[in-house]
Amino acid sequence: MDDFPLYPSGLRLTGRRVVVVGGGHVAQRRVPQLIAVGADVHVVSPEITPAIEGMVGAGEITWHERGFVAADLDETWYVIAATADHDVNEEISAAAEARRIFCVRSDDATRATAWTPAVGRHAGVTVAVLGQREPRRSAAVRDEILEGLREGTIVARHERDRTPGVVLVGGGPGDPELISVAGRKALMEADLVVADRLAPRELLGELPADVELVDVAKLPRGRSAQQAEINRLIVEGALAGKRVVRFKGGDNFVFGRGYEEVIACREAGVPVTVIPGLSSSVSVPAVAGIPVTHRGITHEFTVVSGHLPPGHPESLVNWPALGQLAGTVVLMMAVENAPAIAAALVAGGRPATTPVGVVCDGTMPGERTVLATLGTLADELVAHDVRPPAIIVVGEVVAVAHPEVYSGAVGS
Repeated sequence: MDDFPLYPSGLRLTGRRVVVVGGGHVAQRRVPQLIAVGADVHVVSPEITPAIEGMVGAGEITWHERGFVAADLDETWYVIAATADHDVNEEISAAAEARRIFCVRSDDATRATAWTPAVGRHAGVTVAVLGQREPRRSAAVRDEILEGLREGTIVARHERDRTPGVVLVGGGPGDPELISVAGRKALMEADLVVADRLAPRELLGELPADVELVDVAKLPRGRSAQQAEINRLIVEGALAGKRVVRFKGGDNFVFGRGYEEVIACREAGVPVTVIPGLSSSVSVPAVAGIPVTHRGITHEFTVVSGHLPPGHPESLVNWPALGQLAGTVVLMMAVENAPAIAAALVAGGRPATTPVGVVCDGTMPGERTVLATLGTLADELVAHDVRPPAIIVVGEVVAVAHPEVYSGAVGS
């Protein structure tokens, strides 16, 4: 008989206030899943991780930059006590109990009134497994069920790989459904996950509780972890006998500095493998309905990093030559420098009337597309308050996708 008999239930939290007390890695795992189901998430903590800071900056959650007070739970439907202070978590539990609110505890499940299951989703089915405080067992059972659903059988056919080493996993453009099966499987086999801000964050909530998570988020104009430190983390983790996953958005080798990590591993004698991901440069426009090539319009596309403006002494981009091309130009990491880049392309010979599509938060719930031309791009970015991350597509393919806006522009 179970030590703690549980009554399973699915919660509909859309539009309902949920409070997460604590701003560390436990909160970082749970908050994206709450956002995904539409909860009105409030984080109460004096400090938060860079990844949570990014969610605050994007307007996805509300941050109360202070310690917990009982009144935080007024009008609340669900609470997660995720601080490192047992006494504070006890205070949260007591306040929740007084208000008849179910409370999850990150420090002591025996003191909680609700437990967070190992969760996964496939084809409209949500799988939630509770393994009596055995997180790896819960995650393994969940994985077997999901694998069975994906492959047409419920029985898992392969043993989990626990071999020490480093796996570079490309997470795709952001939607957790767009990561490869191999990439998801590698994540669940990890002992240590080293993740960037743009890696599909909901998947971090599916990790077993005892998997070590290192946040190397690089927020625009915010905190950053140097590449040398990232290299050190993954190499030392593997040398300590851990299976390390380096988890990034998009593809590791497309402006991801992934090959620098491969070199570091090889120099240290650490086994390293690569699981490619969908590059945001082509997948984000595709999901937004913009082809990067189209028969009779363009047979070429060029992917360019725009993190340095034209004329910068360290820039390796030949902007005048790009301005002379007739094909599609896909700009990544270019929001800040987009006005200068547009001017450089026009100066190089590209017409100011060239259609431009800016896909913001591609594949994510807040995805939107801002349409412009090279001549109007600077004004449209300001008018629509465009912020990173965004993919900018320059070329007649944008008019192919949006003929109602660019009537008569194709081929002109």
